[in-house]
Parts: sequence; structure tokens; C-alpha cells
Amino acid sequence: MASSGVLPLELIDKCIGSRIWIIMKGDKELVGTLRGFDDYVNMVLEDVIEYEITPEGRRVTRLDQILLNGNNIAIMVPGGQPPYED
Repeated sequence: MASSGVLPLELIDKCIGSRIWIIMKGDKELVGTLRGFDDYVNMVLEDVIEYEITPEGRRVTRLDQILLNGNNIAIMVPGGQPPYED
């Protein structure tokens, strides 16, 4: 437990309606507005920008809404954005 006494799911719950930066396992990162999540941290995101690192460089894809599998999330940064966000 964090020293502030906030549990991880409580922190995620406080982020609903806010922008969140998600770093996935592998070569993808996403920034979007969190609309909801479940106990497995599967998430619904809106107004998403997906960044993927490819051999040709960084590919940017914009998506209206996605359902993200929580098993593939490595790091979540509430209110964050990648340093290279357009």
C-alpha cells in the first residue's frame, strides 16, 4: 500500500474522466480519456492517441474509443503524456 493510504484501484477510479498515459508491454503507448475499468484493469478509453515504435520510426494512430486488455499494461501515468506527444 502506498504511504498515502490510497489503493491502486482507488487511484484509477479517481482518474475516470481524465487523461491518462499508458505504457504497454512491448512497443506501444497510449494517451486517452479514461471512461471506465474493471477489477482486471481492462479499460475503456476515448479520444485515444496510440504511439507505436516501428523499425521505420514512430507511428501515431488516433482512435475514437478502445477497450484495452489490462494484462498488457506495464505502467499508467494519471494526467501524464509522453514527452514527444504531438
